Amino acid sequence: MTDATIGGSASKVSSRWFYAWMAATCMAVAFVGFAPSYFLPLVQGQFIAPPIIHIHGLIFFGWTVLFFVQTWLVASGRTLAHRELGLLGVAWATAMVFVVFAAVVSRIELLTEAGYRTEQLSFTWIQVSGALFFGTVFTLAVVNVKRPETHKRLMLLGTISLLQAAVARWFVVFLAPPSPPGEVGPPPPLFVAIPPGLVADLLLVAAIVYDWRTRGKPHPVYIYGGIALLALQLTAPLIGNTDPWRSVAAWIGTWGG
Repeated sequence: MTDATIGGSASKVSSRWFYAWMAATCMAVAFVGFAPSYFLPLVQGQFIAPPIIHIHGLIFFGWTVLFFVQTWLVASGRTLAHRELGLLGVAWATAMVFVVFAAVVSRIELLTEAGYRTEQLSFTWIQVSGALFFGTVFTLAVVNVKRPETHKRLMLLGTISLLQAAVARWFVVFLAPPSPPGEVGPPPPLFVAIPPGLVADLLLVAAIVYDWRTRGKPHPVYIYGGIALLALQLTAPLIGNTDPWRSVAAWIGTWGG
């Protein structure tokens, strides 16, 4: 075995563990982000919400756990177990997209009753566009399952795109006054969602830097996927606050019957 072969094998192992650590970071960001506004109040019996909101939280946080387990299996050399668990990943990701729309319907009904229908119809763009972006990236990852270099980067990109909500919770904790117990407050203006998204994108920047150091240039997934994600985040107020989108959101709100 040549030194180049040994070096190449070592590089592959290092790359695998890099993605495992990135997945662990995503999981930690999700937990820390939702701890003050969801996990802790839930444990204290102070978080009251429709069941679909709890299902939404369980499934989305569960995805970060599953993603970490999958990357850890690959890093540990248990590729066969990773592939077998991949079937669960497909079902889980599919459920995530559907549960977003169910939660959207529930929030539209709840906020309409509270007198914030217009604001919620606009904010729905954040939730729906995020679900569609994740669903698209995940589908591309499945299509490229036999191209591991592309597959793993698409999976990381999709997971990072989900962290905007978690980071935003800390912005709410530190910058927004709490609503009185039992009172439903309005959703934030769409431009408020931009800074948390940019903070979450720093994980993507870290992945790009790692690519630059290990392969001399960032992978196309990060270039084109990153541009698409950034464009989605920055244009949210321009799209969500339009009457055409509010009409679409109102139509989605009728799906609950």
